[in-house]
Amino acid sequence: MRRPIIVLLAFLSSITVAASPASKAPAGAGMVRVRLVTAAGDIVVALDTRRAPRTSANFLAYVDDGRLDGTGFYRAVHAKSDPKRGFIQGGIDTQARRMLPSVPLEPTDRTGIRHLDATISMAHGDNPDSATGNFSITVGAAPALDAQGSYRGYAAFGHVVAGMDVVRRIMALPTGGGRGVMRGQMILAPVKLIRAIRLDGTPHPTGRVKPWLIELPPRR
Repeated sequence: MRRPIIVLLAFLSSITVAASPASKAPAGAGMVRVRLVTAAGDIVVALDTRRAPRTSANFLAYVDDGRLDGTGFYRAVHAKSDPKRGFIQGGIDTQARRMLPSVPLEPTDRTGIRHLDATISMAHGDNPDSATGNFSITVGAAPALDAQGSYRGYAAFGHVVAGMDVVRRIMALPTGGGRGVMRGQMILAPVKLIRAIRLDGTPHPTGRVKPWLIELPPRR
């Protein structure tokens, strides 16, 4: 299975720095916080369920089902103009047994949520409507990931409210391997995502089977 992609060649040269919302507490109706407990420390994100309802609901389904527990951050993309800027990517990677049906893209020109510094966004493959359980967090603004004209971009759906220091530590880890557009971008020692915890509202598990928790019999 191909890895989900959230990358543009133009992004690597056009990424800019914007004011980070990382220190701001979530405000207003429709914001739901999620704590990502990682081996490198905790990251808290606030999801904008009002402006990006489908994307937020998809991410929360993975959280409430425990589908992100035991996964990790496996990729770090660095801007050519400033290696300290770019994004990290995490989630289920290619684990099909954790996957839920994909959701339609909610582009930034419809939601109004831009890829600024500390933005959380869904990854997808060649098909913009193929997002499942992989996501990115930006370090520095990434306008090349926003919708522009016929280009649909990626679905930004919230921002980091605590733990950008953890995001930057993950970003700074050694990378290598990978193929194609991901060549040299895979974190050599992926950071475990121990658990994802909803902090606001009531969990709504999907009730679907969790095949990744079923131990398969050993091969004879």
